[in-house]
Amino acid sequence: MPRVRLKAGEVARELLAFEHRLARAPLALAGSFDPRTGTTPRELVSRVEGTALHRYTSVRRDPALPPLLVVYALVNRPYMADLMPGRSLVAEMLERGLDVYLIEWGEPDGGLTLSDYAERYLDAHVDAVRRASGHAAINLLGICQGGVFSLCYTVLHPEKVCRLVTTVTPVDFHTPRDALSRLVRHVDPELIDGARGVIPGAVLNALFLMLKPYRLTQLKYLDMLEHLDDADAMRLFLKMERWIFDSPPLAAPALREFLSTFYQGNGFVTGRVEIGGRAVNLRALVTPILNVYAKDDHLVPPEASRALGALVPDAAYSEYELPGGHIGMYVGKSSAVRVAETVANWLSRR
Repeated sequence: MPRVRLKAGEVARELLAFEHRLARAPLALAGSFDPRTGTTPRELVSRVEGTALHRYTSVRRDPALPPLLVVYALVNRPYMADLMPGRSLVAEMLERGLDVYLIEWGEPDGGLTLSDYAERYLDAHVDAVRRASGHAAINLLGICQGGVFSLCYTVLHPEKVCRLVTTVTPVDFHTPRDALSRLVRHVDPELIDGARGVIPGAVLNALFLMLKPYRLTQLKYLDMLEHLDDADAMRLFLKMERWIFDSPPLAAPALREFLSTFYQGNGFVTGRVEIGGRAVNLRALVTPILNVYAKDDHLVPPEASRALGALVPDAAYSEYELPGGHIGMYVGKSSAVRVAETVANWLSRR
């Protein structure tokens, strides 16, 4: 290994500059804080127990297109899709004439199961969108775990879904680069059962941080110091920090079922998924599917998403790869536009 030669004067100047940036950071952060989340105007359509359905306000809505219902994961909050002005997938889709609805899962009851989310709640909200819009069938857009729910739902209710978009959605949970799967694959589900009720969101946050500990717990804060004079970058940093650690609790039964069915049983690939007592077979899907995934996704590797193409009929399947990571494709200025354009163009095809 070559020897590293350091010049004392240069090291001292760099340390002094770092100290100055560190001293300025609290003031810069305080001046950039904006507590608002999900700033695109919307209205409450309906509630089902602790869950809520919202419709976003739009003046460009194309009434001929079936509405689009966004189905988010249970982990974190769905305002990631509408993080802030200029970095909002929802706003970009509204600009392109889509009629956008979104489900908020809310705070869970400790007894909720996978079937409650992927079948009972989702079906109730789909029916509410159908009533509000006057369309007999609607489009779904599932994000990550929400894509898993949407796949299951579409198999069980094909008559209610015109088209399905899955984004950064895991399908094959046993791909070689899936670090999250390797981490949880051997967790004893009985440990979750023993927790009773709900699992604190902080538990899942700690798990995600373990996947890239240096990058996610140290390096990003050092990088932040390089952008103290960039107001937009500082606002984005704080919005992302709030979203990352704004994690709702999870219903223990639903988490246990998801872990055992997908991360351990690889249910889509093995054909062993059951929702509400009904088998879910992806090969039975006839609904057109657009599968969008991120090239550099460390939570859902591209091959974990692309596996969907081998499990559904060829005629029904399209896929699109975007640069960036698991969250960057939604909050990046250019990537959010590309996702919205891709989705809107595909949904608009006759």
